[in-house]
Amino acid sequence: MLNIFDSHAHYDDPRFDEDRDTLLSSMASHGVRAIMNVGNTTHANLAGIELAKKYPFIYCSIGIHPDQSAEIAAQNSREYLDVIAQQLSYEKAMALGEIGLDYYYDDDAPRDIQKKIFEEQLALAKDLDVPVIIHNRDAHQDTLDLLKKYRPKGIMHCFSGSAEVAKEVLRLGMYIGFTGVITFKNARRAVEAAAEIPLDRLLVETDCPYMAPEPFRGKRCDSTMLTRMIEKLAEIKSVNPQQFADQTFQNACEVYRISSLMK
Repeated sequence: MLNIFDSHAHYDDPRFDEDRDTLLSSMASHGVRAIMNVGNTTHANLAGIELAKKYPFIYCSIGIHPDQSAEIAAQNSREYLDVIAQQLSYEKAMALGEIGLDYYYDDDAPRDIQKKIFEEQLALAKDLDVPVIIHNRDAHQDTLDLLKKYRPKGIMHCFSGSAEVAKEVLRLGMYIGFTGVITFKNARRAVEAAAEIPLDRLLVETDCPYMAPEPFRGKRCDSTMLTRMIEKLAEIKSVNPQQFADQTFQNACEVYRISSLMK
């Protein structure tokens, strides 16, 4: 399979420290043509820029994940927004994210603090006219409420909602990304949601090193495994896998505004 775009990866993660260069150097031989390395902490943002500088096929995004929102809020300063804006001026920094809400572990960051940091970053994305990458875990309504308020362009990544939630996201003009979870035997809700999403709004992603597809579930994930997600989603959408890869590559280029890769 050719023309694969991993729309959400974390190759700055320490789990790639031992073989990062060897693995990334093999991507072309696996049909992986582009990767978005997604920032989610102040450290990861910087590391993603360095990866994008080193590898022509890697792009990056800049953002603060809800898990770091309490730490950022404790600084009692909006300086972090100036830092994000400055980092987004790098020519291969294509989006603001991942940002959002995560209510799975309530003790990580209070919900009001998460919403404050999320909203500040949504406002910045609007000011800078850049797409966003949205993290939403067990926070569907609050996430949708803020997206409706700011109406950003961008992606709902690692989609875990129902078909009804997917339709609301689509009405906002956003794209929806699926990980290896779509291949799991108990992924009925994800399959139902994917069936309702038009081909021109779908993306494939690894979220690596997390979310490895079957039969690699529980192992470290990487972009060479994307064929598994592509084959499953192509089956759901009743299209040829290569056609699906081509379409999702184009979708990723469009949402990230990477004109140099567009047909």
